[in-house]
Amino acid sequence: MGKTGGSGGSARWSWGRGRVLASVAVLTALLLVFHSAVPDTPAHLGSLLETFLPWLGLAVPVLLVRGLLRRSYTALCALLLPVVAWSALFGGLLLPGGSDDGDLTVVQHNVSDVNPDPAGTARALRATGADLIAMEELMPAAIPVYQEVLGADYPYHATQGTVGLWSAYPLSDVRKTDIKPRGIAYGWDRGMRATARTPHGDVAVYVAHLPSVRMGATGFRAAWRNESATLLGEALAAEPLDRVILLGDLNSTLDDRGLSPVTSRMTRPDTDAAFSWPAKLPLARIDQILTRSAAVTHLWSLPATGSDHLPVAAHITL
Repeated sequence: MGKTGGSGGSARWSWGRGRVLASVAVLTALLLVFHSAVPDTPAHLGSLLETFLPWLGLAVPVLLVRGLLRRSYTALCALLLPVVAWSALFGGLLLPGGSDDGDLTVVQHNVSDVNPDPAGTARALRATGADLIAMEELMPAAIPVYQEVLGADYPYHATQGTVGLWSAYPLSDVRKTDIKPRGIAYGWDRGMRATARTPHGDVAVYVAHLPSVRMGATGFRAAWRNESATLLGEALAAEPLDRVILLGDLNSTLDDRGLSPVTSRMTRPDTDAAFSWPAKLPLARIDQILTRSAAVTHLWSLPATGSDHLPVAAHITL
């Protein structure tokens, strides 16, 4: 009888249990709100956290289940903190998509240097009806394939190294944008700039592919990516045209402080998740469409091609 009574007592909800769960909930909320306070050294841990920041929200259902099992008022009350923090930062991603209105439709795609079907990828990009199509990881042997498929609908195109731009409108002032970190060998060429002469006026269009980041024994290796982002930011700052569109694989999400030289000079979309990588199970959007003196009204990812990235498309109002 005493055993039954003791069991019943342990099943009651309590304020005294679940303090560890409550502490984890508070820590999760603090990381969401004050992620920029996490030091980036050693091992670029701050950048790593910010790359996958929205996924901290997965702690909420885990803590909720644990709190219910523990019958802890303390844990469930503390859980409100990360819920509010995540909702404030990323709740807009759960809302319906933005407006389909726009003066331009653009597509950004890392087509992969080992794409087994560049012609199929080109047909998929052409089917979007976009005004501008930017690509990265263009291999010399594949460029004629893309041109053959896209040439009729996109009579204007330019390539620089492994990046390229196909346009329905005339392009001028095409030139290389030097974003090569000092430690990378000569011949690495992954940035370009062109002026698109649209019916709504001239627009500077940048196409960029920043260096990849890696996880290794020394942590999150992002030094080359960060250096390249600084060079790209300097080019954007020096751009004389007011209206600018940046299309590129920036190899991180927009929350990553390593991209601040770029994001501080551009307007980031405030709508839609549009995760783009990896294509088989998209966990983050590292393919970006950013603007200056223009606005992205709708951003979305497209079906998979032969690449390990998904294409990303946007409507832009100039």
